[in-house]
Amino acid sequence: MRFVSGMAGVVLAAMLSGCGVLPGQQGGGGEERVTRASDVADPVDTVEPAATAKATEATEATETTETVRATETGDPAGRERAIARREVKASGADLTVEITGLRRQGRLSTLTWTVTNDSDDRWQMNNDMGDTPGGLGLTVAGISLVDPVNGKRYVVARTGKYPKAKCLCSDYDVFTEAGEVLSLHATFAAPPPDVTKINVDLKVLGVFTDVPIS
Repeated sequence: MRFVSGMAGVVLAAMLSGCGVLPGQQGGGGEERVTRASDVADPVDTVEPAATAKATEATEATETTETVRATETGDPAGRERAIARREVKASGADLTVEITGLRRQGRLSTLTWTVTNDSDDRWQMNNDMGDTPGGLGLTVAGISLVDPVNGKRYVVARTGKYPKAKCLCSDYDVFTEAGEVLSLHATFAAPPPDVTKINVDLKVLGVFTDVPIS
């Protein structure tokens, strides 16, 4: 994965404001205090469009690398082995959710996961994992990483403001057909190196606890 230097490095540092602290905790290291869910620090303001494109390019390059790596292991579908798995029911559909990776790369971390519709009918997801107030309804911008030990919540990195906001994450269609597998991803500020496990809050798909960070 390529990382840019100079101003882009400064921009990436600014994206670290994408993590907020939970109520009652002191902020530090560029984090802001949060007293309500609506007060989570918006990592939008200081990100320049050019640097955003470079950060997005770097994220896409990471996904390509990981897909190739999975294929080389002999997985005919190019899918990686799950590090966490759960069967859930959402909006009347039977789903299988598999987290396939949570990786640090420099000051960023990327979560990848799949959702399989095991029902006989299509699943209407609507904006169940999005951030509708932020103009990111049909994306996974509403999910987060939660560090219960240090009392911190990390939100998905994004650029721009409503109604032109964009996230470093997947978007999706309202409907997922029977048997269809969604491959999703989201990028966050990286937790400190001493945090080796974290909770993943996928909203309507539930919370996965103690997911390992590689």
